[in-house]
Amino acid sequence: MRKLVLILSVMTALLLSGCEEQVTQCKMKKYEPTWESLREYKEIPQWLRDGKFGLYTHWGPYAVHAYGENTTWYSHGMYMDPESEAREHFEKNFGKLTPEFGYKDLIPKFTAEKFDADEWADLFAKSGAKFAGPVAEHHDGFAMWDTKYSDWNAAKMGPKRDVVGELEKAIKKRDMKFVTAFHHAANWFFFPVWDERYDAGDPKYAGLYGQPHEEGAMRNQEFLDEWYGKIIEVIDNYSPDFIWFDFALDSIPEGYVKDFLAYYYNHAEAEGKEVVVTYKGNDLVPATGVRDLELGQEPRLTYHEWITDSTVDDRGAWGYANDLIFKSPNRVIDNLVDRVSKNGYLLLNVGPKPDGTIPEEARELLLEVGEWLEINGDAIYGTSPWLIASEGPTNLGDASAIGFNESNVVYTSKDVRFTVKGDNLYATFLAWPGEQAVIRTLRGEGEEEREWKGDANVDKSMSLVGKTFTVRRFTFEFKEDADVHITARWEEDEVEEFEGKYEQEGTSVTILVEDEERRATYDGEDFELIRGEGVPRYEGFYEEEIKRITMLGDDKSLKWKRTNQGLVIETPDKRPCKHAYVIKIERYHHPKID
Repeated sequence: MRKLVLILSVMTALLLSGCEEQVTQCKMKKYEPTWESLREYKEIPQWLRDGKFGLYTHWGPYAVHAYGENTTWYSHGMYMDPESEAREHFEKNFGKLTPEFGYKDLIPKFTAEKFDADEWADLFAKSGAKFAGPVAEHHDGFAMWDTKYSDWNAAKMGPKRDVVGELEKAIKKRDMKFVTAFHHAANWFFFPVWDERYDAGDPKYAGLYGQPHEEGAMRNQEFLDEWYGKIIEVIDNYSPDFIWFDFALDSIPEGYVKDFLAYYYNHAEAEGKEVVVTYKGNDLVPATGVRDLELGQEPRLTYHEWITDSTVDDRGAWGYANDLIFKSPNRVIDNLVDRVSKNGYLLLNVGPKPDGTIPEEARELLLEVGEWLEINGDAIYGTSPWLIASEGPTNLGDASAIGFNESNVVYTSKDVRFTVKGDNLYATFLAWPGEQAVIRTLRGEGEEEREWKGDANVDKSMSLVGKTFTVRRFTFEFKEDADVHITARWEEDEVEEFEGKYEQEGTSVTILVEDEERRATYDGEDFELIRGEGVPRYEGFYEEEIKRITMLGDDKSLKWKRTNQGLVIETPDKRPCKHAYVIKIERYHHPKID
């Protein structure tokens, strides 16, 4: 009897094991390599919606030369253009470009002797990042992990360490999600493998520079198999939570891209985890990944989620350079807040030195961002965009198809960005608002009038007084005492006139007519209305909603009043932080309205 029970138990265990295997296999087949199936994947993980902010590193042999406007494209320029600064710099500092000597000879100088994955991960965590990781392979073809597809990798050359593997362990150990970035689809055209005057044209270096082919030729089978194989290898060996792609994904045949996505999403399903893939331009079908804007951001609230890849340096160098100028913490924080309010996320790059140290200026920047998030992270982490993203005079122009509209704009005390969490509304002022923080979006029907100052605080050479401008159907006549007369010509025989008030702040002009504000710019010569940029008003906000108002980092209840010019809040006597300032409005879910 015992023997029978034992046999039955073993059979049951085997059957259950087989069922588990079948379930796993079933899970592995949940997503098919078709766009229809892939669109069923939940492309926005909850950890990304909650985390908002992450870091990645451009680090490879391109850190050695430490030169160029974009250091990661230095090697492309030095081969392709004999008159380029990159060619001149390389030959002056390293040697003449020949059939024997070239970019590959920088690899031994890429030593990484001070690289410490745990030290990097500690810094990333202190910065407030919730996801982080390396560029696994850039356009230059040098893989940062121990790949079977090429000996030209960091485990066998240069550092002689599996950088991707070390960072995976260190980052995941700190409860951050792991990022790997891929640029290798562009390796096909990055070096002149058809030109025998250079080492890039020697087939024995094809593992780095790419398979030999004629200039302008389509990608061959070997290249495509290697492109696909490397990504699958990283998925299998390091299980990244986030795979980021640079441009050129659209030059890979669709079948390979769909196969990769199905493999990755099924792999995540089998592991019970949520993952994300980002792409540029129109490189993936909508709802199969998240669109990335390089050095850019959406200028207004969107109903799709998006991410920006930006960098700590002020010129888009991406990798390390000896002459970098770094962005200020205030600029990075303002841009993070702006992106989050408009349904976006931020992936910020740092370029380490060839020895593996992170530049001190970059460290200081990241730590200051972390200090701000320690105080104000409640307005970022786990929040949702609100019904209205922003108010204020400062905004960005539209992004191109792949971004590039980020700028060093200086936000004012009137620039406010909104997020929500539960019933709490957060209004982040991107500059100190002074003794009173005024939120125009939440204005009511109160009696108090705003004091309009015209051009009182403007250099008289910029004064609008006495000037008349016609923009489209509107003529503006600016007068003394902040008055403006507006004539609207709707049709030839239909003319309407309005009286309003105006105020200048630098080149920014705010005009109020019948409780509607419009914005314009005036630079001393040209007057221009900003289309669609009136100050919003949320009609559904009731004074009875307000339970308590505080400023993050202070937590004392603040005095407030609602007027027809805005929700006016008395600010704390002492600023709680150095940069953007968050007003927290705690609200009743159902206000009692008489």
